[in-house]
Amino acid sequence: MPTIARNIKTAKATRSETISLRAKPNQIALIDRAAEIQGKTRTQFLLDSACQEANDVILDQTLFALDEEKFQEFMEAIDAPPMNNEKLRALLNSKSPWE
Repeated sequence: MPTIARNIKTAKATRSETISLRAKPNQIALIDRAAEIQGKTRTQFLLDSACQEANDVILDQTLFALDEEKFQEFMEAIDAPPMNNEKLRALLNSKSPWE
């Protein structure tokens, strides 16, 4: 199979899902203006923007920034022995439902 045909077939295989949405004319105009400024198609702009926002949401759940004082408080809390929690101790010592 020629390289170009193989690349087109691969591209089609990797882009198998369609995302569809409804938007107001003023929203479409705004998106189109921003896409044009960045030299992208509407689809490229929307997909890039959605992926960036998705990454931000995920990172907000996994990374957090602390100043030096808050970082020290955080480290002290991690290093401190756990507080006594009878309910948690009972749960950890109980038999799992699948056992």
